[in-house]
Amino acid sequence: MPLKINVKSGEKFVVNGAVMVAGSKGASLVLQNEATILLGKDVMQENEATTPSRRIYFSILVMYLDQENVKNYRDTFMTYVEDFMDATTFSEVRRTLLHIVEDVNSGNYYRAMKTCKVLMNYEDEMLKVGKKAAQLEATNVGD
Repeated sequence: MPLKINVKSGEKFVVNGAVMVAGSKGASLVLQNEATILLGKDVMQENEATTPSRRIYFSILVMYLDQENVKNYRDTFMTYVEDFMDATTFSEVRRTLLHIVEDVNSGNYYRAMKTCKVLMNYEDEMLKVGKKAAQLEATNVGD
């Protein structure tokens, strides 16, 4: 089934490893066959992988873009997942991690990345709550 993707003017995207930039009017792409495609919003640089969920996301991203060498990245991916599993007691986070592993094991890297983005948003919220609590505690200690 063809996949239609709309790319905004000037937006970078990757198709089968080739980095492209949409023209001044943007682009509407229709993929007629299987291809590895990433929009700019889905791309992450290694130095941005600063939290457990972001490290997992980046490792999936690398596997997605370099599917011929997945075995080179798989151990790192599993280490990140296991570390996160060990660090959390939240059952929903654990279930989400298991879904991500299932998708990676079946080669559904893009779906694993989308699921991981949900986990990244959750992690961001938890970090904000933790930061606010620490600030509140620091304020109370100073009184």
